[in-house]
Amino acid sequence: MDKGLTPLRVILGFSLLSTTLHYAHNALRVADYPQLPGVPAAAAGIAVAVAWVLFTAFGWLGYRAYTQERYTRALAFLLVYSLAGLVTLGHFLTGVPRIPAFWFATIFTDAAAGLALWAFLTWAWATYNRVTTRDQLSTQH
Repeated sequence: MDKGLTPLRVILGFSLLSTTLHYAHNALRVADYPQLPGVPAAAAGIAVAVAWVLFTAFGWLGYRAYTQERYTRALAFLLVYSLAGLVTLGHFLTGVPRIPAFWFATIFTDAAAGLALWAFLTWAWATYNRVTTRDQLSTQH
């Protein structure tokens, strides 16, 4: 059975590159992004950096569990990691960031990475939880 390690590695590598670039820029240039009312820019920058570390830790734990064939745990960790990419779309809830095009594009590459990981997780969940025809015909469940 195809374990899907190659596509997972590609998705995680792309996500790591994209989120590292975006979160670093966001943390260092926090004032260029729409701010939440009442949240000091310095606090927001620190929160962004901490969020990236936490999300990335979930990605690492998910990848590690996946390579150890602990799929349920892996998929749960990787689902949390996928949010690292998807939450960047939240910038548009408070306004449009006024940042150079390259950095603006990283918002969408983050989201694309998160969606790609969701597609992978859907495939993996369906693959590893498949009931075979033989299992369906068996009376000994």
